Amino acid sequence: MRIHQKTSYDDDLNLFKDRYQAFWYLALIVGAVLLPFVIDSYYIGEVVLVLIWAIAGMGLMILAGHTGQASLGHAAFLACGAYMEAWLNNKGVSFLISFPLAGLFAGVVGAVIAIPALRMSGIYLAIATLAMGIVAEDVIVLAEPFTGGVSGTFVGAINLPGLEIDRYANPSAFYWLCLFVTILVAFAYANLLRSSTGRAFVAIRDSEVSAKAMGISIARFKTLAFFLSCFVTGLAGALMGHFLGAFNYEAFLITVSIQMLLMIVVGGMGSIHGAFFGAMVVGFLPQIITLIRQQVSTNAVAGLDTGIFAAILVAIIILEPRGLYGQWMKTRIWFELFPLARRDMFRRHKSYLKTERLK
Repeated sequence: MRIHQKTSYDDDLNLFKDRYQAFWYLALIVGAVLLPFVIDSYYIGEVVLVLIWAIAGMGLMILAGHTGQASLGHAAFLACGAYMEAWLNNKGVSFLISFPLAGLFAGVVGAVIAIPALRMSGIYLAIATLAMGIVAEDVIVLAEPFTGGVSGTFVGAINLPGLEIDRYANPSAFYWLCLFVTILVAFAYANLLRSSTGRAFVAIRDSEVSAKAMGISIARFKTLAFFLSCFVTGLAGALMGHFLGAFNYEAFLITVSIQMLLMIVVGGMGSIHGAFFGAMVVGFLPQIITLIRQQVSTNAVAGLDTGIFAAILVAIIILEPRGLYGQWMKTRIWFELFPLARRDMFRRHKSYLKTERLK
């Protein structure tokens, strides 16, 4: 059993718990960098999609997982990033400029929408964001000079100084770019949680009344959370646009928003790791189900794969409400404490704070 001995109050704010944990994260990054040398281009594309979903999941996790604000319309901000990146790319703007501008555009739109929307909370906020996602589909169609309307738009290769990256021509380079963005976003996210701003987000999530009593401006930090969440989601949308190559409003339907929320719930709410676990489930599980079904029977039944996928997700939520990352933590702690681990040490207590509602 390995025990971490804390010697300072700052130990809780360290980026890594100890050198052992830092080593394994470094090993994971090295393995991810070397991955294109051991798998073919098809599977590289599948991993790229998982990385993009992980970035989008981290964007939504900032808002729903660490600030406690439900959103059922985040596909609209994926669309903001994708369409802005496509428009700037077609104008010949370098990716180094268009990529952050796409995220900034989505962030500003999210902050503007957040000002009236954050007067609501709970199920009312979820309904408001759901309506926003539905309206966004019509806005995309009506803004035909910018979005291409129903026909959609095309996005070219990524233009970097002295380098052009195309998903199909050089998939490995596109994978490394997405991996770099994923690591950068995860690193920034982890440092955000160590800051006073990140701790304010968590305080608002746990109890708005208590956070207000500590001098935290609820409206300001909720708006900031919306901006950061939409900014990161816009970055994912920009990469998604290059991944798809050509797209229209159907790539950002309300079902995508529901899938994103389901992704972070299954992965594990309130954790950066949960975004990655959820992205792997959404990206890999349908492919695994299809491969197994083809091995068992060659007869395809309409909707069977989708039904099995949905049943597995429901089973995960019922059996482990804390998500896959919660189950991973339980398993790791059980092995670390063996043979002292107890069966009921992870039992959930049915209690809640009555001060959760701010009136």
